[in-house]
Amino acid sequence: MTTAVKSNKIYFREQFGYFQSIRRKLAIGLIVLFILLPFVRYQSEAALNINVAAQTIRFFAITLYPQDLMIVGILFILAAFMLFYITRLYGRVWCGYTCPQTIWMLMFNWIERRIEGSHQQSKVLDKSGLNIHKIFKKVLKHSIWLLIAWLTACTFISYFVPVEELYFNLFNFKDYFLTQNWIIFFTVCTYINAGWVREKMCLHMCPYARFQSVLFDNHTKLVSYDEVRGESRGARKRNQIKSSGLGDCIDCKLCVDVCPVGIDIRNGLQYECINCGLCIDACDSVMDSFNYPRGLIKYNNLTDPVYRWKPHLTYGSVTLLAFLSLLIWIINRSDFEVDLQRDRNALYRVNYAGTVENTYTIKVLNKSQNAKEFQVTLQDNSEFVLEKQPIFRLLGGQSKTQVISVSSNSNQPLGKKQIVLQVTDLTKQNINTIYTRFYSPKQ
Repeated sequence: MTTAVKSNKIYFREQFGYFQSIRRKLAIGLIVLFILLPFVRYQSEAALNINVAAQTIRFFAITLYPQDLMIVGILFILAAFMLFYITRLYGRVWCGYTCPQTIWMLMFNWIERRIEGSHQQSKVLDKSGLNIHKIFKKVLKHSIWLLIAWLTACTFISYFVPVEELYFNLFNFKDYFLTQNWIIFFTVCTYINAGWVREKMCLHMCPYARFQSVLFDNHTKLVSYDEVRGESRGARKRNQIKSSGLGDCIDCKLCVDVCPVGIDIRNGLQYECINCGLCIDACDSVMDSFNYPRGLIKYNNLTDPVYRWKPHLTYGSVTLLAFLSLLIWIINRSDFEVDLQRDRNALYRVNYAGTVENTYTIKVLNKSQNAKEFQVTLQDNSEFVLEKQPIFRLLGGQSKTQVISVSSNSNQPLGKKQIVLQVTDLTKQNINTIYTRFYSPKQ
């Protein structure tokens, strides 16, 4: 597998500047959030926990069950169209600033620069023969990479296993074998992706890189090179008067040296570009040293929209619609679920009182995190009576199955009629209504 340059490994230079500062602050904030969120507690439980065995997702006061699959679908739709919307406006800024692959890749590169020196020194070290100096640096670098990868894997698993259980049993090889295997798996994946695969993930494996260009138009702000101002390129010394016919680009290739995917932005729009802005910071530093105006490389669009609202019509409208759907779902969500099934053995039977009786199995799930009391009642109907009106108490996340009987008030044939059962949350007085059928002989 090769990248956009001839070398199998891209040795990109560290760069500081305005956009790099934004990226580092975002990366630090996201990493801190990623690490600390599993430690946040809510009502003595993990505020965010994905329980695969129980098939639940807990997020503070909300617990999602398989019955809440709709919300998961809406969340994915919202996230997808938010990504499309941002891409439509600012290109692949997700890839450049907040993608975990980019954050971990640049983190591993930062460690490599601290241990092996500059990108040129790292290249020389790789080409040099085997010696104690090289072995020491390589062992140190890869050991730190593996440690970070292991900590990343442990943090990721802590979203599925509560932290107190995870870290208490981490080295209990007898009873914690499955969890340890998952930690090893994600450690290896992180180490390989961030340390070895690196930019090849962005260039060859990420599907977003392939279809993102169809989201662009002439109004999308992308990292671009001002060819009119920059050409013709030519090397020169500082404070030297620019020769006639030369542009502002001094052909230092610093924009290529700092690019994590190894492209030359001066060649125009390329799908490999992740819109990270490193080349902008590098070029601006060169322009400052030559007393040229900044912005030879910058975020720019080909044309400004005549109507500022037009770029927001498509993806913006769908994103807003998905957000409103999510909001409506949250407002209307019931914190208990009711399921009703008829007796499968017989449509009806005649009881000792000589009246027709139908039997149902009702299941109530308390989807909240607090204990609740529920009562099953029959909506006012002079023709039918509920033999009992059961009241039962359920703890948070607990379910109960109850058999109930509904009988007719008379011995007259009724045929098939609709009845309405109600399950009332006595804590909040919320009511869940169930429509079902009552069967009896027609004659």
